Amino acid sequence: MARFSLRQVLALVASALLMITGFGAAHATEPSASPSGGTSSGAPSPSHLPSVPTIDTPRGDSIRARQYWLMQYGFADLWKEATGQGVTVAVIDTGVDGNHQDLKANVIDGFDASGNGSGQGWKGLGVEPEHGTLVASVIAGHGHSDGGTPANPGEPGDGPAGMIGVAPEATILPISLELGTVGSSTKSVDEQIPTAVRYAVDAGADIINLSVGSDSTSWPESWDSAFTYAEEKDVIIIASAGNRGAGLTQVGAPATMPGVLTVGGVDKSKKDSWSSSSQGISIAVSAPSESMVGAIPNNKYATWSGTSAAAPTVSGLAALIMEKYPDLTGNQVIERIISSTDDAGESGRDAFYGFGVINPQRALDPDTPDSAESNPLGSMKEWVSVHRKHTGTASPTSSPTAAPVHEEGETIEAVAAPQPVRPAEDSGILPFIVLTAFGFWIVVITAGSLRRLDSLTRRASRRR
Repeated sequence: MARFSLRQVLALVASALLMITGFGAAHATEPSASPSGGTSSGAPSPSHLPSVPTIDTPRGDSIRARQYWLMQYGFADLWKEATGQGVTVAVIDTGVDGNHQDLKANVIDGFDASGNGSGQGWKGLGVEPEHGTLVASVIAGHGHSDGGTPANPGEPGDGPAGMIGVAPEATILPISLELGTVGSSTKSVDEQIPTAVRYAVDAGADIINLSVGSDSTSWPESWDSAFTYAEEKDVIIIASAGNRGAGLTQVGAPATMPGVLTVGGVDKSKKDSWSSSSQGISIAVSAPSESMVGAIPNNKYATWSGTSAAAPTVSGLAALIMEKYPDLTGNQVIERIISSTDDAGESGRDAFYGFGVINPQRALDPDTPDSAESNPLGSMKEWVSVHRKHTGTASPTSSPTAAPVHEEGETIEAVAAPQPVRPAEDSGILPFIVLTAFGFWIVVITAGSLRRLDSLTRRASRRR
């Protein structure tokens, strides 16, 4: 019979109490947020991030054993083909602990978009400072050696203990935000998000992970140029769909923005997760989102649930594809991810699974389609040109000294703009015309009737 120390017994009792009282890790979802200070009316408020109970690393380390998605989705078998090496993933979140034993050396110096964090983006911020580290560990954790856990032959990383990410040799670029707090020094979400996206693009990110959600399908105009800039620089943006269990029944921005690869969540049996995935037509694919485990600051770990965990799984998958097929564009990587899914729910794309549940092995298969010339999920640039015409905002990449470039032989002549002519039905004249015509018709009928009556009267007089 196994013997337990007093500390282990207390830990088991504490875990049981957590589950009984409803605060167990499997139920740690993301509650909705109140608007951040300074956000404009109608703008989305990225949700409060999940409260995640920390757990001590058990003796012998069972963290790796809890990562069911590595085997269930075939990631472990793909590491002989790609590990994400040479691919940079920007984690725009609450900061990433670059000193964590499972992330050290995979996290580079980043940026703080809030003004209240560390310049390198390593300091946890907001109401859930652990969140960014959790996300980063799912993408690029490399584990560590504890001197006791048996090694797994052929497995990449720094050891068999702790977290190993989907792309364990990818590089994490942390960009910290401060979300869910209100104060005089707190920048608005309108300002933080576009600043973060632009920095990620300029710093060389190949992929941007946005595990934040909101309760609004629209977004502030201040986001337009930054997301368009990412599109023009061929940077993939992957966002979480949000969580129904937290009251977000409808996918909100940034997951509703054109071109963004939005990720919904499924449970351990690959079924739509009611508690941890919202619904919406913008969902592109689904990935594991329940009973997840991840790293948090100070060499600790936590269990969590929510699409905030599903999005980095797909970001890791994108990193694997990019390493194996370095000549693909971002649009072609997205095509591979969505065309390789296992259809679920209603046939074709639906509001719960998107195109389906991710199939990593098929996504890396040489025969999977990857010839897309444009983003199959839409274009932010085109959306802006249609819906923001009144702003007259120039392209975010345009230069004051750049001259227009046209195809050879193309001629563009300036002509006067046509003068608008108000249609009769919209000018206020139409009702007058109708009434006049109706009155004229009444006069004609009345006159005819009077003439007929006069004729009958005369005939009657003659007969007398």
